[in-house]
Amino acid sequence: MEGKLIIFSAPSGSGKTTIVKELIKNNSNLGFSISACTRDKRGRSEENGKDYYFLTPEEFRQKINEEAFVEWEEVYPGAYYGTLKSEIERIWASGKHVIFDVDVKGGLALKKYYGERALAIFVKVPTLEILEERLRSRGTESEEALSKRIFKMKFEWSFQSQFDVILVNDKLEEAIEKAQALFDDFTK
Repeated sequence: MEGKLIIFSAPSGSGKTTIVKELIKNNSNLGFSISACTRDKRGRSEENGKDYYFLTPEEFRQKINEEAFVEWEEVYPGAYYGTLKSEIERIWASGKHVIFDVDVKGGLALKKYYGERALAIFVKVPTLEILEERLRSRGTESEEALSKRIFKMKFEWSFQSQFDVILVNDKLEEAIEKAQALFDDFTK
C-alpha cells in the first residue's frame, strides 16, 4: 500500500477537528500527523510527541535550515508551527495513511508538496455569519481577539476554491459521513 494524505483545513469554528477525531476513531488505518510548534505546553495535559512536538524557537529554526519541514509558518513573531517530513514517514512506515488538521496555508502547502498522494478538503459552514456566530458563542475571547480571528477567518474563506473538495458542515453527522466516504474513495 502506498501511503496517502488526507488534509482537513478550515477557518476556526468550522468543525474540522471534530470531523478529524471521528475519522481517526473509526479508521484504524489512519495516523494523525503531530505538528511541531514553539509555544509552551498548555497545562499538564499536553504531552511532547502526543499533542505536539514542542521545540524551542532555536530548534525550530535549525530544522528549517535542515529542510526538515514539509511546511511551516511563523504565525506570530517567534511562534512557529510546522509539519515534519519525518512525522509523515513515521506514519507511512507503520502502514497507515496520514490525516491532518491544519490551517488553510498549511493545507495548501501540503497539497502542493505531495500532489496526487494528497486529498485537500476545505471544511466550511454554510455562511460566514454562522461561523462568526459560532466563534462569538464560545465566549472565550476578548472583542479584540475575536476581531482578529474573524478577519483571519474571512481571509482563509477566500482560498476554498484551491482545495480538491469543499465539505459543507451544516449537520455534523452528515459531514462526518461525507468525510468518511471521501476517505474511503481516495484510499481504495
